Amino acid sequence: MARDGDDKRFLGGPRPLGALMPALTRPAFKRKSPAGAQIMADWPELVGPALAAVTQPLRLTSGTLTLACAGPVAMELQHLAPQLAGRINAALGRAAVERFRFVQQTPAAAAVRKRPAPKPVALPQRVESAIESVGSPELREALERLGRGVYRTR
Repeated sequence: MARDGDDKRFLGGPRPLGALMPALTRPAFKRKSPAGAQIMADWPELVGPALAAVTQPLRLTSGTLTLACAGPVAMELQHLAPQLAGRINAALGRAAVERFRFVQQTPAAAAVRKRPAPKPVALPQRVESAIESVGSPELREALERLGRGVYRTR
């Protein structure tokens, strides 16, 4: 109900947020399908750490998932393709992957070098004494790791 002097900012009144979503998401979904984005985001959980280390999903178009892999991994993946497709489709809740295309290249995950472990940081005396007063060894260790992480960034 508009009061006198209020300007009408919404032509036709307020609209539900759901009515605006298609216009907002359409440009993003033209570049990447929701299923393709989920596959790329959840890849290590979908295929496991061993395969995720030597493969990388590149794109999903028309039911074909293109995977970057190095060396003889493509041959192994061809044999695992039905199980892999079933696992991915089960995680997505629909049949999005029907076939695979393998591209011989080193996946980005394998090309990235691991950073060296950070140097240990000394905790302030008051923090160490507070941690020592904790009875549970597991909790004490967790609090010490948390404290070192906090003070490492300072």
